[in-house]
Amino acid sequence: MEKQEEKRYEPRLLTEYRKRVLPELVKKLGYKNVNEVPQLRKIVVNVGFGEAISNAKLLDAVMEDLAVITGQKAVKRRAKRSVSNFKLRAGVPVGCKITIRGKKMYDFFDRLVNTAIPRIRDFRGLSPDSFDGKGNYNFGVTEQTIFPEIDYDKIKVVFGMDFAIVTTARNDEEARIFLSEFGFPFKKQ
Repeated sequence: MEKQEEKRYEPRLLTEYRKRVLPELVKKLGYKNVNEVPQLRKIVVNVGFGEAISNAKLLDAVMEDLAVITGQKAVKRRAKRSVSNFKLRAGVPVGCKITIRGKKMYDFFDRLVNTAIPRIRDFRGLSPDSFDGKGNYNFGVTEQTIFPEIDYDKIKVVFGMDFAIVTTARNDEEARIFLSEFGFPFKKQ
């Protein structure tokens, strides 16, 4: 009996990258080798939650919502130093983060760009100036409710989150062109 070859799952955005974005960027940026073309390396989702100092159970609710949004379990982040003005001691959990790589990263990026970001109230585009000088893009949102996976009735606490989109681009202009090819919603200037 012949073994049927199982069709492997490939995210829509990864397929689009290989078939459309890669050849387009080689032409547009004049690369001699396809390995020079920028790629997504990882996406880091970070939540700093100061209310966790007084109520640790709220941080667990935040971590549950992040797990639903990203499909991965969050890691608690602890305070490095004590700050008496904020009643904060070193080692107390004050936030959480998730690093997404591989196929999950492409799925998450697709949902972020095509469904979540357009649901931001009064959205007119993300700032094209939020690059860090090394080809990585950072931005934040104020509510987790922009993601369709979150059920409004089950929200225990509303929180904001920061996103760091890490690319292999050499500079900000390459990264801007690369993300624009994916349909990233930059503000028109």
